[in-house]
Amino acid sequence: MHLRHTLNIGILAHVDAGKTSLTERLLFDTGAVGRLGSVDTGDTCTDTGALERQRGITIRSAVASFTVGDVQVNLLDTPGHSDFIAEVERALGVLDGAVLLLSAVEGVQARTRVLMKTLRRLRLPTLLFINKIDRAGARGEPLLADVRRLLAPAVVPLTSVTGLGTAEAGSVPYDLADGQVRDRIAEAVAEVDESVLARVVDGPPPTAEELAAALAARTADGSLHPVYFGSALAGQGIDALLEGMVRLVPPAPHGPGEAPRGTVFAVHQPPNGERTAHVRLYAGELRPRQRLVLHRPGGPGGAGRELTGRITALDVIGRPPGDDAPLTPGNIAVLRGFPGIRTGDRIGPPLEAADGEIADGRVANGEVANGRVANGGVASVAAADGTATDGRATDGRVPYGRVPYGAALFASPTLETLVGARHPAQAAALRAALLTLADQDPLLQVRPAPDGGTSVLLHGEVQREIVEATLREEYGIEADFAPSRVLCVERPRGVGEACYEIAGRRHIGPWATVGLRVEPGARGSGPVFTYETELGALPHGFHQAIEETALVTLRRGPRGLAVTDCRVVLVRSGFVGPLSTAGHFRTVTPGVLLRALERAGTRVYEPYHAFEAEVPLTALAPVTARLAALGAELSEPSGGRRTWLLGGVLAARRVREAEEMLPGLTHGEGVWMSAPSGDRPVPDGGPAAQRSVRT
Repeated sequence: MHLRHTLNIGILAHVDAGKTSLTERLLFDTGAVGRLGSVDTGDTCTDTGALERQRGITIRSAVASFTVGDVQVNLLDTPGHSDFIAEVERALGVLDGAVLLLSAVEGVQARTRVLMKTLRRLRLPTLLFINKIDRAGARGEPLLADVRRLLAPAVVPLTSVTGLGTAEAGSVPYDLADGQVRDRIAEAVAEVDESVLARVVDGPPPTAEELAAALAARTADGSLHPVYFGSALAGQGIDALLEGMVRLVPPAPHGPGEAPRGTVFAVHQPPNGERTAHVRLYAGELRPRQRLVLHRPGGPGGAGRELTGRITALDVIGRPPGDDAPLTPGNIAVLRGFPGIRTGDRIGPPLEAADGEIADGRVANGEVANGRVANGGVASVAAADGTATDGRATDGRVPYGRVPYGAALFASPTLETLVGARHPAQAAALRAALLTLADQDPLLQVRPAPDGGTSVLLHGEVQREIVEATLREEYGIEADFAPSRVLCVERPRGVGEACYEIAGRRHIGPWATVGLRVEPGARGSGPVFTYETELGALPHGFHQAIEETALVTLRRGPRGLAVTDCRVVLVRSGFVGPLSTAGHFRTVTPGVLLRALERAGTRVYEPYHAFEAEVPLTALAPVTARLAALGAELSEPSGGRRTWLLGGVLAARRVREAEEMLPGLTHGEGVWMSAPSGDRPVPDGGPAAQRSVRT
């Protein structure tokens, strides 16, 4: 059968809403699998890892394929737990659309709101599936009211429910041929479509065909969200959801030209096994044995790098084994042959933008160099990376996914833990295993610690537990994790300069002259190394030694913290013919840089979270008082007769305490949602002015 196109759709939800169960049901009902897997019995198709089966949660995104008519759907089952948000971030970057899952019993949960905000910022076509309609306590219209109030104002139900909250609950699709149904749906579409609004007000009413086209257009541009009621376990509402996927979610456009462009969104490497990578292609073609150049985004203020290799095997998702047809745009494949490949690598170079335009997360005039948009949010980039809000490429540029090159939708982790091997003989193996895990998850940052151990940055304690269990069960390494601490950073207060200069003939010491100036950089720019000396004044190897050593030295500044958002400028340099070596410059640079930093002065900054707390009116006063006692800066609360919404910012080291106190003060009715929101200076001598703050 000839396929019309391929859709890549993600399943997202708060933990335990039924994502994996829905994935299994979709695969089973479309004939992709012969039996229905269960989370409880540990035999699901997508949760293949031993830890996933043991814990009953999704840890890594998985891809499964099925067909609906002449459309192939690649389904990505993503983690729901907040500690694995990096997996969700990578999935969003390669999706054509999403299904956001809600429980008809639990309703809109904190994680649901975070995910929906991100989906709406990206204007990703999103269908809502309200699961568990057959459970006692399931809600219908009241839940829709919560959805409109807390998630998105423009939603339109496309199914109705019979027997809600009973074992006999059923889902019935609406028929646009029914005039009353058509009028009700037209009123919902009219809220976001001026042409439909004109027809509703002035007449004649839109026909079923016209309304279906408008519904598809507004879903495609992310302004309207169809809602389906159902039960993944009982199989209710699945047919309507499948029809919505293929009818309402448009495929991504194919990029012009023959040069391949794509994104590596997942990497897997079992212990002592071959590394494989999941690749989403946007333009061109890929074949086995083809030579390929991968581009890796650099850190803030840093340059990227290239990785060249040859594809040894290419398994296209949805095709039978042995099919050697090329990977074409819109499809996903498992690629082999690149031992150094990492999650986030790109096939094809970054896009170039005209002055002031945005491409691949960068502005051509240099205002933004770290993958963030000038006004502070990826959300506002309607056509970032060549993808317009309506899903079409703009100005002939190649679409490259909705997430800009090097950009991030979610903040980097702010927890740090120190890891050491319980048995000293396994120290080297531990470091290698952690680096392998970091290649699979770039937000799991791994770096050497001053005391010889290894520092690991995490999103939360569950992630730490998973890393610990993975090391033990997959790599056979027993590791000890120190208590997690909130990581702080240093930034220069002013400008400082220092120099080490070669003396006369009786000089004793390194044969190297290094003069460095340190000055504050733009917020978010990271550490940047530049030159005021002529590049030809030193051999290239000496220049490289100074720059590399300076960037390493900035990982531990005068107060023992990483120094960021600064410019280090080489202002003086010198060497002595055959006597000087690169090692001399590596020896001199750290002392010069630290003296310059001390003269500039540094200040410690600790991470903050922006939060929202939904609480009943009776708990408003005690919750407000407790948050104020924790040092929260509260914004003006809003609410009504039953519930109130508190918002503000709070130091990250206090977030767990605030989250844990909420259920007791609200009798279990409070909802807490928070996300990293930059950092703020710490008073000198305060408890957070140390290297990091223990949680």
